[in-house]
Amino acid sequence: MDSPKKQPNKWLHLIHIPFQMGLVIFVFSYLGELVDAYYKNKSQINFKIATLIGVFIAIYLVISQVNQINKK
Repeated sequence: MDSPKKQPNKWLHLIHIPFQMGLVIFVFSYLGELVDAYYKNKSQINFKIATLIGVFIAIYLVISQVNQINKK
């Protein structure tokens, strides 16, 4: 009478993704802001570049996690 283990809902795995994306983007933008403050850049180019890198990394992490969930 052993019933198979009930698999958790795939949507429950996706709940933490917005928080993860926000954290990654925040950390990269904060680091860019620190670099700009250290070198006294008024154009904030390091902030903009670091934020874009953070966005691309966050998107990559989301895509890889969704692909991993779909394989299960």
